[in-house]
Amino acid sequence: MASVAVFDHTGAEVGTADLNDKVFGAEFKNALVHQVVVAYQNNLRQGNAETKTRKDVRGGGAKPFRQKGTGNARRGSSREPVMRGGGTVFGPHKRSYYTPVPLKMKRNALCCVLSDRVRNEQMRVLRALTVEAPRTKPMAEMLGKFAPGTGRTLIVTEETSGALWRSVRNLPKVDVVTAADVNALDIMRAARVLVEEGAVRKLEERLS
Repeated sequence: MASVAVFDHTGAEVGTADLNDKVFGAEFKNALVHQVVVAYQNNLRQGNAETKTRKDVRGGGAKPFRQKGTGNARRGSSREPVMRGGGTVFGPHKRSYYTPVPLKMKRNALCCVLSDRVRNEQMRVLRALTVEAPRTKPMAEMLGKFAPGTGRTLIVTEETSGALWRSVRNLPKVDVVTAADVNALDIMRAARVLVEEGAVRKLEERLS
């Protein structure tokens, strides 16, 4: 069982936390993570793209010009795909991109990416982030101590906090998610992950 440092909101180290190796010490399986992340991305797609085929376009009943003598190719309808305003051939149509993923694969992939962030020192464990009132500036200053740079930052909380969410919603590239809802795609998108100490225990209960 590995140990990591625990920090407070000022950036000072205030203790250590033991991490369950089954959750935070798993081997990274590239094929598994790729399959799960692609499935999550597919499930975010709306699939609303729609084009009209030749039968859906209005008009086209009359022959646009006579058969011979104009120097043009022969056309029987103004709604042919090669005509301006005509139908579309093999265009996109509404469809569902939903890709089912077994629960065991989701959990294993999440363990893989969490373990990868721990090994690469891209995850920090924080004492409880108590936000009494939504204020952006103090939150930005705190994140600057833990997550300098231009990459995306993910904050994983133990419970839902409306004040915390309102404090970071105007900060670019900062996301907040609870330990019950975080998935492999959320972790993969983030360059740095800040996890509340209580959220670590929630993750271990959920994944071990």
